[in-house]
Amino acid sequence: MSMQDSTAARSALEVTRRFLEVSSRGAYDELADLYAEDAVIEIPFAPPGIPRTSQGREVFRTRFKSAEKVWRIEGVDQVTVHETTDPEVVVAEFTLHRRVRESGERLSSAYIVVMTIRDGLIRHSRDYADVIAGARALGRLQELIGDGNG
Repeated sequence: MSMQDSTAARSALEVTRRFLEVSSRGAYDELADLYAEDAVIEIPFAPPGIPRTSQGREVFRTRFKSAEKVWRIEGVDQVTVHETTDPEVVVAEFTLHRRVRESGERLSSAYIVVMTIRDGLIRHSRDYADVIAGARALGRLQELIGDGNG
């Protein structure tokens, strides 16, 4: 690994640690600030009403603040961070604990986030989450699975 690769890997790990720390506090403005202005977030298994792809730090900031109205973050644990052969790409596995504001129901969801981090900012993120647990906690499980007819 070259010195440049080593610095990039360290920077990517530092940003990943910061991402996990601000996520654990529900610090949505700080979370948005970790993303590049033109970053992309993909959610391949997004539930109904959540875009599969979105772009732009301010779009994320708005989306994160909308989530704040629904959930109260209570912490992150069971964290595993994987470095990859690309020093700019990091995979983070974690469990996010939160509470539904309206009902008070607690929820723990497993997440896997694949981030490309360059120059100290998240440029791209592919997020995989336990959408079934989220739908169940919000009373939207039927909406998620549909009527079973296609």
